[in-house]
Amino acid sequence: MALKVGVVGVGNIGTIHAQVYKNNPKTELVAVCDIIKERADAAAERFGAKAFYSVKEMLASGIHLDACSMCTKGEENGGDHFTPTMELLEAGIPVLGEKPISNRIDEGEKMVELARKKQVPYAINLNHRFTPAAVRAKEWIEEGRLGKLHMINMRMWINNPVETSPWFHLRALHPHSFDVIRYFAGDVKKVAAFMMKGEGRKIWSNAQILLYFENGMIGNLVGSYDAGPSYGLERCEVVGSKGRFVLEDACEHLTFYPRHSIETETYSYLGGMRSFDETFNSRIGAWIDQLEAGVKYDEIDGSGEDALKAQYLIEAAIESFETGKIVEL
Repeated sequence: MALKVGVVGVGNIGTIHAQVYKNNPKTELVAVCDIIKERADAAAERFGAKAFYSVKEMLASGIHLDACSMCTKGEENGGDHFTPTMELLEAGIPVLGEKPISNRIDEGEKMVELARKKQVPYAINLNHRFTPAAVRAKEWIEEGRLGKLHMINMRMWINNPVETSPWFHLRALHPHSFDVIRYFAGDVKKVAAFMMKGEGRKIWSNAQILLYFENGMIGNLVGSYDAGPSYGLERCEVVGSKGRFVLEDACEHLTFYPRHSIETETYSYLGGMRSFDETFNSRIGAWIDQLEAGVKYDEIDGSGEDALKAQYLIEAAIESFETGKIVEL
């Protein structure tokens, strides 16, 4: 029997979630919710679901929900997640939230704690780790193909002219970056950050962040809102004692470079995935599969706790830059 699901917040990203659920044979999209009535009504008509204008109204209606996506936005793209997520978790409904988990650490902690208390699956759309190329690279690490891990170098940048808070670039974009870094390299122990404002900018739109990991690895993140698409969205390089891999643009190209050989091994478009837009299918599909399989709340991949740890790193970078000190987590 198909899982009955809903989507809260049906703007651009919420519409993508709704379409994925609509296309997946394991789910039935039964509810869409948005505080903008016209938006909710349009989504309901498009996807054949019932429209609601608040989570409270949706829950009070008695409609059965096996899971719900939280695609609200708000300040720094995470300011509106807290209240509706808490309402759903309190009702025992599994939630797949959009990143960042929140632009406020205290709110993120409360959501993760409530999910833990209620033993309800709570995950975030950290879709970069779910691509076939990222999964293959992770397998190489776990198989020992890279040997002892030495370092990770990560780059993520796009053109985004939006000027809001001073930390919009860090809090809105780099939950993805830090999750990819943690996915491959584990938890970070120390952070040192340097930032600059791009030409004509009011926000800190460029960053260089140095990392020291609990396992002894070292690494860095280069981030920018001032780099065009011709430069490439994303590049991740993990280096070990036996070799290294380079992952380009989240899902498109993966190459293994042995340390003591000139032969290389390259894959393009693993699993047929050709663009970033397709990563929503793999991430939401994994969420659906885990719910259907009855995976325990504390074993969900790309969990709220994973997302919260990424936010801790972002706040550590901000603190390091503001104080001029290395911050220890």
